[in-house]
Amino acid sequence: MIEQMKRLLKYTFQNTQARLVLFLTLSVVFIILGVGITSYYTSKNVLQEELSEPQYQMLQIGMNYIDEYIQESNMLAVKISLHPNVYEFFKGKEQNNYDNITRIYDLFTTLIRNTPFINSIYMYDLNRGSFVAIPQGYSSSALTFVDSEWIDIVDEFGEEKMLMRKRSVPAGEGSKGSEITLFRKIIIQGEFLGVVAINLKEDELLNKLHPPQRSQLERSLFILDGEGELLYANIANAAGQEVLDSISLQESDKWTVRFDGHYYLVNQLVSPVTGWRHIAVISQDSLLRKSTLIRDAVLAVSIIALLFGISIIVYLQRHAFQPVRRMLQLFRTSNRESYPTDLHYLERVTAELVNHHTQLSQLVIQTIPDAASKFLFDIYIGNMSSMREFRDKWNRYFRDWKRSPFMVIMISIDRYDIWRERYPSSDHSLLKFALGNVLTDIFSNEWKSISADFGKDKLAVLLQPLSEQASLADRCEEAIQIVRRLLGFEITVGVSKPLEDMTRLKQAMVEAENALSYRLFRGYGQVIRFTDVSSHEMTESGAIQEKLQALLEAVGRGDEDSALQMLCSLTAELRHGWYPTAAITLLKSLAEKIAAREEVQPQEPWEIAILHDDWSTLRLEDIEQLLSRRLQTLAGKYRELADSKDYVLCQRMIEYMKQHLQEPIGVEQICESVGISVSLASQIFKKEMDDTIYGYLTRLRMDRAGELLVVTDYRISDIASQVGYLHENSFIRVFRKYKDITPGKYRELIRLRQEATGSN
Repeated sequence: MIEQMKRLLKYTFQNTQARLVLFLTLSVVFIILGVGITSYYTSKNVLQEELSEPQYQMLQIGMNYIDEYIQESNMLAVKISLHPNVYEFFKGKEQNNYDNITRIYDLFTTLIRNTPFINSIYMYDLNRGSFVAIPQGYSSSALTFVDSEWIDIVDEFGEEKMLMRKRSVPAGEGSKGSEITLFRKIIIQGEFLGVVAINLKEDELLNKLHPPQRSQLERSLFILDGEGELLYANIANAAGQEVLDSISLQESDKWTVRFDGHYYLVNQLVSPVTGWRHIAVISQDSLLRKSTLIRDAVLAVSIIALLFGISIIVYLQRHAFQPVRRMLQLFRTSNRESYPTDLHYLERVTAELVNHHTQLSQLVIQTIPDAASKFLFDIYIGNMSSMREFRDKWNRYFRDWKRSPFMVIMISIDRYDIWRERYPSSDHSLLKFALGNVLTDIFSNEWKSISADFGKDKLAVLLQPLSEQASLADRCEEAIQIVRRLLGFEITVGVSKPLEDMTRLKQAMVEAENALSYRLFRGYGQVIRFTDVSSHEMTESGAIQEKLQALLEAVGRGDEDSALQMLCSLTAELRHGWYPTAAITLLKSLAEKIAAREEVQPQEPWEIAILHDDWSTLRLEDIEQLLSRRLQTLAGKYRELADSKDYVLCQRMIEYMKQHLQEPIGVEQICESVGISVSLASQIFKKEMDDTIYGYLTRLRMDRAGELLVVTDYRISDIASQVGYLHENSFIRVFRKYKDITPGKYRELIRLRQEATGSN
């Protein structure tokens, strides 16, 4: 039997036709295997790299939604702490005063009705052990208050002012089952007196974590608190919980874990507000399901091809090939045919190979627009490590772009903070997506375009004209009109200069953004070219700080007309001689100084929306209107205070502080300067200035230190002594407490901003 097999193999390999069939069979098998395996691993790497990023962004969006709710709840807790009836509750002699308790109860009721994600509110007095809550009302002790087990939270605060905990609320107390509660200290006159507990509706808080599914990815989502306790879980498959238990929480934001023979991609974010860990676990099997199917199909095809070739050889062998001469004759006379009849199967195998390869290529091509958008965003934020990486990605994502001039336009939503409040947060992404589609449709006929969402109000589009007749200005004007008509809001467009070198893409973005900043002077719904504003030079007046000081002094005198005239003159000077970014910085500092002098509540909703937010999407007229209203209100208050004896006394103490700022003076010396006792002076100063004498003195010292850090090159120790501190370390600690940054970092940051402003 063995001898027969040897003779069969020998005869087969000596036969020309058999060797040809075997050679072609093996060639096709190796080609199929090579292309299949290469395509599989290429698509695997691309999908892992490019499709994992949207999941990370979805995790970021979900975390931001929750953080916004938590921050809003925290602000409500602060509002409760500062309410006058709450002050009376803690400091009054008769705590159970019916009228005061009723007003507090009405306050809680109003906040709960106006805030959909709050379930109930408790307030606890540490000293008296009493409660005010909705719906429970007033309770004089923990023994009569049903839900009082949480009061041990007082010992956990430490230096923190806010804590988040998940706990169980007794049935019948406004909710059932598990609740997430925000606890906030109540500090009055520097003394820790009580706690505000806001019980949040868990379903309302977490319902934003269920975005519409646009793919078949098996995605599990978990939220853990700072102690590692599971707060939320949305498990997409049976292995989701086991994967969470098997991984050790790392400091990195992305990694891969293997569990039970399967790989999972893990994204992790830590909330800067709550300290919670948001973790998304995506099954790599679901991510690569189609690629794995194609890989298996390619392997199956290669095996079939190999078996088919072997069967052909066996068939030919069994029928004893035609004599060599006849075969040679057939080859010589087969010019009319592309392949001999015996080899027709290669055409079918090759067709299948090309078909599979086309499907894999199409799958990769579909990811290119998203990858190109991310590429633009990485350049914008400076997340491009090297020029080699830049060129590799440019050649990969923009291979069909010509070496001809390109431009960047930067689109921004006008009055963005008002737009953000106007529409539900769930519609923001949808509206920006619609905006991107409008721009793509408008530019599609005359331009190659790639758009990228830069977050908040900005959207960038990279453009390259298809012909010399392409009109950018007309298309931008058309886009502004269509967005106004169809979407109901205004946009402004900044246009860069045409550039030919792709490596200057970052410069084009900077030019477009710089042009966009001139919306401050030109108004809303404009197309602003960088070439139209690049020649604008800043002629900063050296006396600008003196003008600001004079304006604030006029307000302090209650001279409303002079203050408004000075403001009008100031904005006129900024319009004609300042860069927009520098003008906004100056106006922002003016608003902060106004707010520092007296807390003035804004009257209009749009004032509330933009008072503490970014002003870069506003025009100068709106900012001037906002500042005018605040100046009028503040000047009126100062007029009322001008004749007050206590106010004059406080001003004398403040003047003494300013004159002796370089000396290590204390509260005793300040009180002696006006001839009254420390206790009486402290009481009067707190009432009139809404601050302690020591706190006001410290704030003056820190403001003076900030000026010296910017305008001088003095050492930190020298500046510390010039503002009354004997020890450099004490100065650094206090400065960091008031500015949230060290003196050295503050000097570096402010000077970098000044340099950037001077270069625009």
